[in-house]
Amino acid sequence: MARESINDLTAFTEVARERSFTRAAAKMGVSQSAFSHTIRQLEARLGVRLLTRTTRAVSLTAAGERLLNGVGPHLDEINAHVEALSALKDKPAGTIRLSASDYAISHVLWPKLRKFLPQYPDINVELILDNGLTDIVTERYDAGVRMGEHLAKDMISARIGPDFSLAVIGAPAYFTEHGVPSHPKDLVDHTCINFRLPSSGGLYVWEFEENGQEIRIRVDGQLVFNNTFNALEAALDGFGLAYIPLEIVTPYIAEGRLQHVLQEFSPPWDGYYLYYPSRRQSSPAFAALVDALRHRD
Repeated sequence: MARESINDLTAFTEVARERSFTRAAAKMGVSQSAFSHTIRQLEARLGVRLLTRTTRAVSLTAAGERLLNGVGPHLDEINAHVEALSALKDKPAGTIRLSASDYAISHVLWPKLRKFLPQYPDINVELILDNGLTDIVTERYDAGVRMGEHLAKDMISARIGPDFSLAVIGAPAYFTEHGVPSHPKDLVDHTCINFRLPSSGGLYVWEFEENGQEIRIRVDGQLVFNNTFNALEAALDGFGLAYIPLEIVTPYIAEGRLQHVLQEFSPPWDGYYLYYPSRRQSSPAFAALVDALRHRD
């Protein structure tokens, strides 16, 4: 195929992965009409339809699936080699895309990034909030952040945060009206704020520990969120009890706006890790970021 078709193949790969002309065009910084024209030209040259378009979605034809599987990995490899050329510059440079939960972004990544970024003005970091277990290779993130127990075995990982604990918290007015639970089993009689797990779609079962034995409690209440900070706001407003990382709620406890209960039953959790495919080791910018994020006792 002619050399000028590389751009067309890149455009096709983007829309095939995003399943959207709008998102793919925005990502590449071109208009949607120009993007659609590029794809039509590619299909005309190849003589086959690659994408099926409807008003709501874009899907791959059999030919499109075959082209994506064949071309996509090679384009990724080319991009990785181009990024690796930053090693020839005086300073590391490039864009690094990270996927992480709301808590990991605010309390693990950002405290270190705000010190790191001024030292490396040619490095751009894109943080994507994701509370699920996204496949970072499929979604083309450079790295993801997960707790130790959720790490994939085929990934390289670096610990970036200490162990942490969750805290059962509620507004003082809530406890005045409903009483204070003395054991995790008492939570079934309380109004609790649930958390929806993006990965499975189910509700998080609150996990506790007593004398080395795990206790799992299914709680109930009026509210369900998939964002930790929304659950915190609801708890502050007195809508029930929430189970939230202790580091987030400590200032509110100190101010008297929240009350912490069942402390003795909340076990420590393995901290957060940055994980990534081995090919990312070739980027000086990425290596500098990993070193800056690494947890040091």
